[in-house]
Amino acid sequence: MAGGTFDGMRIAEFAFPGPLRDGLVAAILRGDKTATAGLAAEYEEDGEPVPEPGELQVVVDSEGRVVAVIETTEVALVRAGDVDERFARDEGEGFETVADWRAAHERFFGGYRNEPFTDDTLIVAERFRLVEVYAEPKPAK
Repeated sequence: MAGGTFDGMRIAEFAFPGPLRDGLVAAILRGDKTATAGLAAEYEEDGEPVPEPGELQVVVDSEGRVVAVIETTEVALVRAGDVDERFARDEGEGFETVADWRAAHERFFGGYRNEPFTDDTLIVAERFRLVEVYAEPKPAK
């Protein structure tokens, strides 16, 4: 999910600040992470539009510094039960199977939301490409 804007672009925050975010950002910078899954319910609850192909977003690290720009290349609303192996692998977190992806997302989303993560949970499945890496991270706020 995102939070706020920087230079007119939405801020993309991957996970929560800490080791998981740091690992996800590093995977983006290496080019290993080219997809992400968000809960459709969170976009709706936050009143945020789903990213659209061609949209540029800035990626922030755990310190809230802008480290890169990504461009959304594809977005689909899918049931968690319909996530395929290619998408799971493109998330760049080392998932070898959809079952690995599912278990990790059940732990993550279940860790802070008080509702079950089921096959029918709607996911915003976003693919993106790395556009720019900032040599020196910039404060987002």
